[in-house]
Amino acid sequence: MTSDQNKSTACRERGLARYRSPVTGHRLPGFTLIELVITVAIVGILASVAVPLVELTVRRSHEQDLRASLRQVREAIDAYKRAAEEGRVEKKADESGYPRTLDALVNGVTDLKSPGKAKIYFLRRLPRDPMFADASLSAAATWGKRSYASPPDVPAEGADVFDVYSLSPGVGLNGVPYKDW
Repeated sequence: MTSDQNKSTACRERGLARYRSPVTGHRLPGFTLIELVITVAIVGILASVAVPLVELTVRRSHEQDLRASLRQVREAIDAYKRAAEEGRVEKKADESGYPRTLDALVNGVTDLKSPGKAKIYFLRRLPRDPMFADASLSAAATWGKRSYASPPDVPAEGADVFDVYSLSPGVGLNGVPYKDW
């Protein structure tokens, strides 16, 4: 008996004949069950590490969007107030000079100092609160609004819009509730 025949016989005796070619006696290509199990386990461990990182990245991105949106709306509200103080926007004696609605920032108001009574626009579009889940509402409805007359610790809507805040009940990665940003 040759050495190849001895190997083939030994493989058959151990139940490994199905992994060998009957013609050449060489091992057939493929993976064993243990190789597949180890591979699946490694992929599972990597996935369990990657999923929380992806969730954290998405949350951080939403928080950056919230900061940018708040800054954009607050700067527009301040620009409206400056225009009211300069006499460019109509302001009655009993009004604070802040916009009556957020939509006034987008729709524009008449510039009283312009000879042609042109409009002043403070925002191209009103950004949505990125933490607000209901996409069916208008952008203005996604924000909490605080009037000039309301205290800072208990914000309430009123005759004007002095500030905006997120209506999300969540807490940021920094530990501060979104409504307090």
